[in-house]
Amino acid sequence: MASSGDTITLTTAQAIVRYLAAQFIEIDGVKTRLCGGGFGIFGHGNVTCLGEALYDYQEQLPLYRGQNEQGMGFAAAAYAKAQLRRRFMFCTASAGPGTANLLTASALAHANRLPMLMLCGDTFITRLPDPVLQQLEHFGDPTFGVNDAFKAVTRFWDRITHPAQIIQSLPAALNTMLDPADCGPVFIGLPQDVQGWAYEYPARFFDEKLHRIRRQSADADEISDAAALLTRAKRPMIIAGGGVQYSGAVAQLTAFAEATGIPVVETIAGRANLLDTHPLNIGPLGVTGSNSANAIAEQADVILSVGSRLQDFTTGSWTAFSQDAKIIGLNAARHDAAKHMSMTVVGDAKLGLSALQKAMGSYSSPQSWTKEAQSERIKWAGYVEKNTRLGNGPASYAQAIGVVNALCDPRDRVVAAAGGLPAEVTANWRTLDIGTVDVEFGFSCMGYEIAGGWGARIAQSETEPDQDTIIFTGDGSYLLMNSDIYSSVLTQKKMIVLVLDNGGFAVINKLQNNMGAESFNNLIADTPTATHQVGVDFEAHAKAMGALAETVSSPEGLADAFKRAKSVDRTYVISMKVDPYEGWTKEGHTWWEVGTPHVSQKPKTRAAHEDVERARPKQRKGV
Repeated sequence: MASSGDTITLTTAQAIVRYLAAQFIEIDGVKTRLCGGGFGIFGHGNVTCLGEALYDYQEQLPLYRGQNEQGMGFAAAAYAKAQLRRRFMFCTASAGPGTANLLTASALAHANRLPMLMLCGDTFITRLPDPVLQQLEHFGDPTFGVNDAFKAVTRFWDRITHPAQIIQSLPAALNTMLDPADCGPVFIGLPQDVQGWAYEYPARFFDEKLHRIRRQSADADEISDAAALLTRAKRPMIIAGGGVQYSGAVAQLTAFAEATGIPVVETIAGRANLLDTHPLNIGPLGVTGSNSANAIAEQADVILSVGSRLQDFTTGSWTAFSQDAKIIGLNAARHDAAKHMSMTVVGDAKLGLSALQKAMGSYSSPQSWTKEAQSERIKWAGYVEKNTRLGNGPASYAQAIGVVNALCDPRDRVVAAAGGLPAEVTANWRTLDIGTVDVEFGFSCMGYEIAGGWGARIAQSETEPDQDTIIFTGDGSYLLMNSDIYSSVLTQKKMIVLVLDNGGFAVINKLQNNMGAESFNNLIADTPTATHQVGVDFEAHAKAMGALAETVSSPEGLADAFKRAKSVDRTYVISMKVDPYEGWTKEGHTWWEVGTPHVSQKPKTRAAHEDVERARPKQRKGV
């Protein structure tokens, strides 16, 4: 590094790291570094130049050594979610398969609108040594490589072909990650030669900068139109999505609901917007929802959707609402605000809810409607109490959820992802405190649980170090990705991991059976090529990675084990078998569209298809 007055001579890699270290954000009046650090696995494509640069900034930008690049990406996404998108982590991977391993994680961050910065190796821009190790050659386009695949799963993509380009590219990347309307992952390809090239950068490029998240007020006419529609409503309903928390609008949502008496239902991403005990919390909505929320959704005449992208599990593939219901989309992103011909209110949820409340004056939802919604919720609470009760049938996900719910601290963070657990957690978890539930269902990605738990724990240790991160995972997800148990032990980021073993991919087996097919290739016992049936010793496996672990045989035993896990300071894994067929939450589901065979020789398959099609007339057509 050399300095000459108004310029500083740095390599491209050194300049990137120095710039990131100089970026700060104001959160609740406190200045903190915008980038919380990074996750990295080094290879020939990033170790010599980017690795050299990161070495000098270990304190400002701590680098966590990953075990798998996909897991690193999951951890970065979970960190950003826990930080309410106000801070991010970077991931660095080598050229070739290391970078390709990040594709799934980038898609997850993209679907969930989460900031994540990927700094990945690329082939040589000069092409003099081509073809190099791990390079994919496309005969008709020498510029095309595996890194181009990230264009489909990022909000901002760039390949740095000259050191000067980062002067424009890095601010653009940060602006993308901090934009409430366009937030998502960023990919920057770093050719191996360009990483080491030197350039005289303007010294002021590295001046400290303090960022703030933009709050865009909605258009006054949109607020006025939405207020007019809501004040005419006889059966209004609020859908509270994940964007409520990202906006910091929980207090405004609560105040708006209480002032108007409008019932509130939650999406999967919006779980923990309201406490379980709040009288206007009518429960989770949709395919993995509650009878209470779905009952009022069918009757609602005006629906205010706040901070939701309205995916199919929320809308029941657009059968959860009546054909003539009017939807108002309050969202920072116009793409989400306008879905299904919604009346748009494009802007920040916090400002938008306050403006709507003011514009609606003294409006109050009809008491009979609010009481009906609350009556439905009381019935649902009774069902959940019974469903999670110990001794209610064989050991189940729901019983395990009930055990943990009763024993955890209010501020403990719960993490779950694809498989059967998102539905069971969404339906049965009783929220003890705001913003404490992370059910990854935007991309419905198995394997997120443990890696995401590690990332969430890193974030939690910065703000609430005395609280626990609790991971619910099935045996299928555990086998898919578990190595960040070792990461958590290495970094002393304690997690409590509950492995609920139902002998395979039981929830997909359930779907397979429900659609008229025989069990095939989902449960280990029904895998024709698994000629040697053997169980996995999850306890021994976790212990081999340095965690504390035990196996329990019942939900009662789980309760005792969970208390032991709470009392120690190391990652603790508890394994318990659950029934693959019995114990599923049977209530609360809306219709969900899946592809079914229109022609089959199997009577059960034909009957299932006909059953699916009988509900199709309820599906809204987007008008």
